[in-house]
Amino acid sequence: MPKVPDTDWSQRWREGRTGWHHGEPMPLLMQHWPALGLPAGSRVLVPLAGKSLDMLWLAQQGFSVLGVELSPLAVKQFFAENHLVAQSQREVDGMHYSAAGIEVIQGDIFKVAARVFESCPAVYDRAAIIALPLPLRQRYAHEVYGKLPPDCRGLMITLEYPQAEMPGPPFSVDATELYRLFDAERKLELLERRDILASQPGFKEAGVNTLSTAVYRLQRGAR
Repeated sequence: MPKVPDTDWSQRWREGRTGWHHGEPMPLLMQHWPALGLPAGSRVLVPLAGKSLDMLWLAQQGFSVLGVELSPLAVKQFFAENHLVAQSQREVDGMHYSAAGIEVIQGDIFKVAARVFESCPAVYDRAAIIALPLPLRQRYAHEVYGKLPPDCRGLMITLEYPQAEMPGPPFSVDATELYRLFDAERKLELLERRDILASQPGFKEAGVNTLSTAVYRLQRGAR
């Protein structure tokens, strides 16, 4: 059975080639998350979480955070760099680390039990869907989002650029694809799209001529 491809990502973590990681919470998260109106204490799924400080920000807002990350190095760095002493426990889907209202499962997201996703009425997808090639994006939409509860809502942040100009990852995931993958079961609402090419020299050096980031609100079963 196919799984999240880890060879390239694991090597990037080992070599410190983690240009996607930011040393502060994502401004788009802080801007748009409050409008979701989620009750305090809601459990938020953060798929392919890396060592994102967005998890820390969500916990500081009073949410219970569940990250899933394949790289053990990323998980260890997250807790160490934020001075969190995590308790750990091995379960069938991987190692579970918990501290300060944040739980991170170090393992393959496709092996996480359905009951885990069913406990998350919220989702924050900043770098997961754009990290996966198309066949895995299709599987991800079905096997992860398909197991979230009926009232689940959240944010998805994507990148859009001419895919022929750079092979990825991160991949370009435009509105047409998102509506094809998700809109049969969820209402998708574009909240913001902005040009970010000037702030991403790596893309310019790779020959990318246009680059935008887009923020979508997702709510399952709301039409």
